Amino acid sequence: MADTDITTRSGSPLTQALDRLSGSQKIGLMVAIAAIIAIVIGSVMWGQTPDYRVLYSNLSDRDGGAIIESLQQMNVPYKFTEGGGAVLVPANLVHETRLKLASQGLPKGGNVGFELMENQKFGTSQFLEQVNYQRALEGELARSVQTLASVQSARVHLAIPKPSVFVKDQQKPSASVILSLNAGRTLDAGQVSAIVHLISSSVPEMSAKSVTLVDQNGTLLSAMREGGTEVLDASQLKYLRQIEQDYVKRIQDIIIPLVGANNVRAQVTADLDFSQSEQTAESYGPNQPPNQAAVRSQQSTESVNNGAGGPAGVPGALSNQPPVPATAPIVNPASSVTSSAATSSTHKEATTNFEVDRTIRHTKLPVGSIKRMSVAVVVNHRTVLDKKGTPSSKPLSDEEKAQITALVKEAMGYDEKRGDSLEVINSAFTDDKEVLPDVPLWKQPGMVDLAKELLKYGLIAGVMLALIFMVIRPAFKNLAPPPPQEPGEESGESAAEGATHQSGHDDAIAGAGADAASGGLNRSAPSYENHVQAVKQLAQQDPKIVATVVKEWVNGNE
Repeated sequence: MADTDITTRSGSPLTQALDRLSGSQKIGLMVAIAAIIAIVIGSVMWGQTPDYRVLYSNLSDRDGGAIIESLQQMNVPYKFTEGGGAVLVPANLVHETRLKLASQGLPKGGNVGFELMENQKFGTSQFLEQVNYQRALEGELARSVQTLASVQSARVHLAIPKPSVFVKDQQKPSASVILSLNAGRTLDAGQVSAIVHLISSSVPEMSAKSVTLVDQNGTLLSAMREGGTEVLDASQLKYLRQIEQDYVKRIQDIIIPLVGANNVRAQVTADLDFSQSEQTAESYGPNQPPNQAAVRSQQSTESVNNGAGGPAGVPGALSNQPPVPATAPIVNPASSVTSSAATSSTHKEATTNFEVDRTIRHTKLPVGSIKRMSVAVVVNHRTVLDKKGTPSSKPLSDEEKAQITALVKEAMGYDEKRGDSLEVINSAFTDDKEVLPDVPLWKQPGMVDLAKELLKYGLIAGVMLALIFMVIRPAFKNLAPPPPQEPGEESGESAAEGATHQSGHDDAIAGAGADAASGGLNRSAPSYENHVQAVKQLAQQDPKIVATVVKEWVNGNE
């Protein structure tokens, strides 16, 4: 019976602590542990929630359904914004998902392109083929226009007449384009002209004047092209800025070696002529001497007329009257015979045509020529060191200013007839430099996202530490209090103390207690479990000594 009392059943501290709790305390402890596990799991899952970004926005219902079906097949998580205006996917999968959907032809958009021609049925009429071709061409043009950054959507309507063999019945095609621009975006004259020329160049025999461009507000954008030659477009402005910068660089390159890199400033304003003009002139030179002029044609004619003598005498009524008697003698009768002989006539005519000296000149004037140029140059004062080595500024002399002015004129190609102007000023530069304030750390790009990430993980770490130090640690302290001393241990110690003052068997008890202590006890680290094991070992080795000690302990308590 004594052996049964002295040999206590050993177990783990956690089991013994749980045995000391009541039923309600055990239930509360289980609920607390379950709550801690749920909080930890929820914090970890919240920390691992992916950041969703926009995959596509402003999708039609047909495209949205096709994209959702593809995302489900690819096992890609997705969400909708409020109202279903956009599809969101994790940020690390946006680009990969877009490429995969593009390989499937998604989103298709509301326009149908040349893929419409792939599904032609057998026996399709020529009229239906023409209609499908026109629809496909309209869809392709709308897709091309939608690639512009400012255009959200576009619709193209083509009016293509039927071809005719009669010239008087031939009609030119035309087009109408309706644009829906993004919020806050507009199109300038250059962009409008680009869209108009894109449409007109895609349809045969269509001129740019036959294209009408309208935005979603009903504004006629194609009217911006009227009078567009009076306003410089983007390419002309770029050319103007390039000309001005080139002249500024020329001036600085020739002046910097004289005054220093930071001691000269130059600005150039150029007036360019972007008008396009062609001239055709026809001039005639003065007549040249006949021996130097070129003969174009020459013609000569000659005629000879030979015939018998005709009736002679005075014509009229007197010739029909009988002759009157002669009043003078006939001295030379042969002369009358000669006058009645036959007569002849000769006619010559010569015509010579010379080449006319004519000059035809066709001149096309260059575009972007310089009409006038204005240049302003500011030169800093010269830095001079005195005898003590202290720097001071000194204005340039008139000779130096004249030298700089002459160099600038040569660098810019100064032309007084053209109306160019040049102004060179010598003035001291200020040393004050604009110091830009440092951007605060919280305003730098990327710091907001980094702060969110740090706050998220810091909150998770704070919750974990609060659970460890405020819930888990106090619970384990209550479950495992310091173990109290057992009565058997106290009786063994008292018996060992009393055994030193007793008889011979007391010496035996003390010796056995010493042997047991030397064999079973751990002096360096005494604990409750070590004492229990030592008592068990002593009871097994010499039960009589244990019985004597218990007997002495019982008698002593009484």
